[in-house]
Amino acid sequence: MKRWLTILLIAAAMPGLAGCPKKPTTVPETQAPAAQEGAATGAEGEGQVGQARDLPSEGAAVGAGPAGIATLIYFDFDRSDIRPEFAELIAAHGRHLAGTGSIRVRLQGHTDERGSREYNVALGERRAQAVRRALMLQGAGDVQLTTVSYGEERPAAEGSDESAYEKNRRVEIVYGR
Repeated sequence: MKRWLTILLIAAAMPGLAGCPKKPTTVPETQAPAAQEGAATGAEGEGQVGQARDLPSEGAAVGAGPAGIATLIYFDFDRSDIRPEFAELIAAHGRHLAGTGSIRVRLQGHTDERGSREYNVALGERRAQAVRRALMLQGAGDVQLTTVSYGEERPAAEGSDESAYEKNRRVEIVYGR
């Protein structure tokens, strides 16, 4: 009898122990009909894993970033801190965004295949948020930036070797569509 009472009390306390998750920054609900692969993070009711969504466009064209500046930022294994060699790249994008308030950018976080799906989606989000913070420090506006994490779902390179892993641990800066 005591055993059942203990189990019942633990089961009743479980929802309260989980706490309230932090609401991630997400893209508004405008779904792209052709893009149905990948895993998008979002607040409850804002799409599901596997749904991609377009950015709201305010006259900004795809590829409206600074000319000749790369849009990929790579990360070390299991890390979300920005490597020093990407500081100037982020500064260039930040200056460009600061000078053009109507441009919108989606920061897409990605990971390699190691780790669980849940862990990789969270790591991709941390990477995207790190780039977001760095761009905001360079003058980009809060409303210009959205983040999404695809975790391991959209690899840039297939394979299970270090060369493929390095290419998959990234944040892509995608200018408004």
